[in-house]
Amino acid sequence: GDPKVPVLYEVERTRTGKSFSVRSVKAIQHGKPIFTCQASFQLSQVSPVQHQFTMPAVPPPEELLTQEELIQKFLQNPNLAERYRKHLNKIQAEDVPIDIKPVNPPDIFSSEPQEPKQLFWVRARGYIGETDMKVHCCVAAYISDYAFLGTALLPHRQYHVRFMVSLDHSMWFHAPFRADHWMLYECESPWAGGCRGLVQGRLWRRDGVLAVTCAQEGVIRVEPTPHQSKL
Repeated sequence: GDPKVPVLYEVERTRTGKSFSVRSVKAIQHGKPIFTCQASFQLSQVSPVQHQFTMPAVPPPEELLTQEELIQKFLQNPNLAERYRKHLNKIQAEDVPIDIKPVNPPDIFSSEPQEPKQLFWVRARGYIGETDMKVHCCVAAYISDYAFLGTALLPHRQYHVRFMVSLDHSMWFHAPFRADHWMLYECESPWAGGCRGLVQGRLWRRDGVLAVTCAQEGVIRVEPTPHQSKL
């Protein structure tokens, strides 16, 4: 999309029922659709059928460094190669409105393959407060997209990414939460192939309640890392 051009939203009342309603939304710029969305809404209902996975056991966010602190730690290394320094400074310059604390931060200088799983503590920066739950859902949608598809690249760190973009992104909201409170984001990639990658994610409240489940498929095009002679 073009941030300088207004977006026209076309909303279709796909279905209106007693418990569930569905709306289809098309966002249009320059006469062409740039985004489509299908949203399902449900009246709050009580059911004896309830279960969830168990939240992973991880250190609390207070015991971990933020992404900015980790990068600053690397930048203080006088032996840091210039290409890595430029890469880290580029990340540091990004204005990301999210606080992020990786649980097991990967070695950014290693090309060794890793298991396609990541854990982050995440929250929106600033105070949102006890407002409409839909606001927290919108913020969580933004948070859920950060570094999500990159999980599929962890077993393939020997490649340079040439092009990576989301094809679709789905979210299911299970329980109330505060997007400006720490939540654990559990990400994993069960499959990649055919220039595509699939990732799944779970956002956990600190009290162990599963608040949101996410899934995303994206295009991933890479090129081999140039061979470095050791002679």
